[in-house]
Amino acid sequence: MAENLLARETSPYLIQHKDNPVAWMPWGDAAFAQARERGAPVLLSVGYAACHWCHVMARESFENAEIAARMNALYVNVKLDREERPDLDAIYQHALALLGEQGGWPLTMFLTADREPFWGGTYFPPEPRYGRPGFPQVLEAVHRIYRDEPERLRENVTALRGGLSRLSRPPAPAPDDSAADIGVAALDEAAGALRGLVDPQLGGLRGAPKFPHAPLLETLWRAWLRTGNAAFAQAVTVSCERMCQGGIYDHLGGGFARYSTDPLWLAPHFEKMLYDNAQLVELLTLVWQGTRAPLFQARVRETVDWLSREMIAESGAFAATVDADSEGGEGRFYVWSEDEIESALGADARLFKAAYDVSAGGNWEGVNILNRLRVPALDSPADEARLAGLRARLLAHRETRPRPGRDDKALADWNGMAVRALARAGAAFGEPGWIALARRAFDAVVETMSDGPRLAHSWRRGAARHAGMLEDYANMAAAALALHETAGEARFLDLARGWVAVLDAHFRDEAGGGYFQTADDAGDVIVRATSAADAAVPSGNAVMIGVLATLAALTGDERYRRRADESVAAFGAHALREPVAACAFLNGIEQLVDGVQIAIVGAADDPKTAELIAAVNARGLPGRVLFTVADSDSLPAGHPAAGKKRVGGAATAWVCRGQTCSPPATDRDALDRLLRRPAPA
Repeated sequence: MAENLLARETSPYLIQHKDNPVAWMPWGDAAFAQARERGAPVLLSVGYAACHWCHVMARESFENAEIAARMNALYVNVKLDREERPDLDAIYQHALALLGEQGGWPLTMFLTADREPFWGGTYFPPEPRYGRPGFPQVLEAVHRIYRDEPERLRENVTALRGGLSRLSRPPAPAPDDSAADIGVAALDEAAGALRGLVDPQLGGLRGAPKFPHAPLLETLWRAWLRTGNAAFAQAVTVSCERMCQGGIYDHLGGGFARYSTDPLWLAPHFEKMLYDNAQLVELLTLVWQGTRAPLFQARVRETVDWLSREMIAESGAFAATVDADSEGGEGRFYVWSEDEIESALGADARLFKAAYDVSAGGNWEGVNILNRLRVPALDSPADEARLAGLRARLLAHRETRPRPGRDDKALADWNGMAVRALARAGAAFGEPGWIALARRAFDAVVETMSDGPRLAHSWRRGAARHAGMLEDYANMAAAALALHETAGEARFLDLARGWVAVLDAHFRDEAGGGYFQTADDAGDVIVRATSAADAAVPSGNAVMIGVLATLAALTGDERYRRRADESVAAFGAHALREPVAACAFLNGIEQLVDGVQIAIVGAADDPKTAELIAAVNARGLPGRVLFTVADSDSLPAGHPAAGKKRVGGAATAWVCRGQTCSPPATDRDALDRLLRRPAPA
């Protein structure tokens, strides 16, 4: 019997499958060489450690000796962790879409020995059900086509190859597209279209499942900041309130689950992802800066506490995910019966049950998912203090349960997102400990995942794995710029510039504009994709717009601005046509066309300088660039505040848009008036 080789891997997802009777191989040349030698197709199974339906298919099929025997006899079987190779996952998800199928995980694709897809699907049950064929029948049917119908196989391969080749080019422009026309009015129009998709009562995009979609909500928030139209703010605040009080939030331990399966935000798939929580910490911080809502502050603080308590990996960076399943079932760690609540809280149970929707019959499959959807706002400070004590007691009780698994690999891109979020939240809430937490994670990535100027994507158990991709460089550069602002250290700016130089040398699409997801020396991808579409995380090209715009402002080097303009020319018009898929890119464009630069000129140890910085950090100004310099001659060449003098020798601030600056401000109140935006209705 062929050997299962996954025990040699570092990915927790691959290691989960090391004892399957399937002769799994990791992605690599050896697997495809074996396929060529055997004349067999490749069965590629893609998932991740926290994926509930991945666990279901593993239990039903991959642990089934008879099904495994058919897999081994007919296929070379390859397991891939989508979090380790998001580039490959994106390619084969796109191939599945070209076949007319909805994507997701587990992804089940059938490939030739040349890595080219010819058929696929997602989850398959062990026998026909849910309107889906049984996995054994799929195995036999696909192999029969591979063996007996070579012409049909070649037709599928050729058609999919043609479709995939379009990934290597920016989207074709429509006849009326004009990148030069992208300005504030176009962004406002796109935001208006997005607002119409948001459920006005329940928040989020209408229907189910409901994902947080932080870039979309940020797009609407930016539109409110620009226009003062309260409808934009209302769409965001309702969405955030429902998420913060729904079952998608872990009310005992902090942190958000991946998404809600229902339209109410009640019943999540219970996995927690670092990238979701990073985006939501940043979004809730921004919305809190505009509303001062205690609920949003509470959720940010609780989520940061969860990150620091449960998500620090061995290296000091952040771990990737927490599983949905424990004890063989989804969500068991998180749900409660009424009897458990009453046993744990005694006489205090009545207050808690009323607040958190606990009943004898339960609110989900006979048990209770804790939520506060009936009362979206917080109660009185006294009641909240009592409830906090009760939550602490239940959290201690929950800690005695078998815990879900944690995928403790560190990913450069997700860590970059978390670092930026913590740096910005730490500045906004006056929490230097959060900034220190961000710096520790950032330094851990640099120390363990750098080879000269090049980054690796993943690290676990002492080993850096897989070449860095666009999202790794973009998000780590964005993190470096956030730390540069909060710490003022030149090394952060130097690292950001170095990583952008790598992207320009190895990832840039010189013909089309923007950047490919993989480097020019990546040898195992069948196509180098370039896109501005968001997936579970913002697109790398979107993140780079903000990075390049910030670097252009900080350094005065117009090459960065030209690179950003090239990306807008490549993807901007398409992003306006399909705004749901490219919200992060639209947010980047806003920084280019309507960004604000704030210059504070004053001694670093002057309390007045600190007051002016605090005024800036108190206001939610996405895309702003903050300069803090000892004298205005230190500003980069061409900055509109260059050469301006302090008023009476005091620390002085200017707020500039384009080449126009505000009058000088020398105290916090005056600067706050210059920065102030209308409060949401």
